[in-house]
Amino acid sequence: MKALRFSKFGSPSVLAIEEIPRPEPREGEALVQVKAAAINPSDVATISGRFEGTTLPRTPGRDFSGVVVAGKKYQGQEVWSSGPGLGITRDGAQAEYVTVPEEALSLKPRTLSLEQAAAIGVPFMTAWVALARAAALQAGETILIIGVAGAVGQAATQIANWRKAHVLGAARSSDPIPGVAAVINTTTDNMRDRVFDLTNGKGVDAVLDTVGGAMFEPALRSLRIGGRQVAIASTGDGRVNFDLIDFYHNLSRLIGVDSTKFTPRDVAAIADELRPGFETDALKPPPLQLVPFENATEAYKRIASGLAKAKQVLSFSQLHS
Repeated sequence: MKALRFSKFGSPSVLAIEEIPRPEPREGEALVQVKAAAINPSDVATISGRFEGTTLPRTPGRDFSGVVVAGKKYQGQEVWSSGPGLGITRDGAQAEYVTVPEEALSLKPRTLSLEQAAAIGVPFMTAWVALARAAALQAGETILIIGVAGAVGQAATQIANWRKAHVLGAARSSDPIPGVAAVINTTTDNMRDRVFDLTNGKGVDAVLDTVGGAMFEPALRSLRIGGRQVAIASTGDGRVNFDLIDFYHNLSRLIGVDSTKFTPRDVAAIADELRPGFETDALKPPPLQLVPFENATEAYKRIASGLAKAKQVLSFSQLHS
């Protein structure tokens, strides 16, 4: 089969499409013919060597959709998944076939194409765990999403609206975003002051911080008494400062979420919880740019350079036609 491979860490130029043996599923695994595979910024980070424990040579790619061709579960059916360890400790989905634990698979939402389903994975699963599980966001509550214009921020906005919560956003511009009541410009506004103005002096019930770094403390200080903040990333220096006395006086809670720690069973359960949102049109996939598999390296370069205007999704239709 054809697979995207890298045998050393570096820029997207280390990637090449190679012919390798088709994998054989072991007990408890399924063999999936990949129909579409998304490229995430975390995949670019993987090939650059930023994920500790990545073994070489390796096929990247966590998010995919396809048809089960061997295995005891979902034989012949269309599935979607975001396999734990894919592209890091086992070969990923940016290949014609991939093996994954059967318990990681979930049936694709009926309303999504295979290409759309492949684009859901990491952003929506991370956002779902952050809001529904970690923050336990309830109807009527207000959440502040830091980095609201990003992939996880956009997914979280949809999920928050689906859960009938109110959304405030923070981004590097004030451009309006669908589903967001107000966007706070982090380059010009005092975020805490704006949040308290917008919440009648109360503060938000929850924060999803997809940025970290310099945004961490202002976000934490935007919480109401007893509010909770979920952290999923930190740009620049991973170390942050905050006033611990203010933190405990405010009865604040800080929770971390890491999508690479999801188990195969977690992935399938999250996908099953998200499926009704897509099938009822409460959730929508992001805009896509379909890329023929043979042009995968160019798609990686667009993401690495910040030039990708839509989700890059590799299509295998020409190989399978």
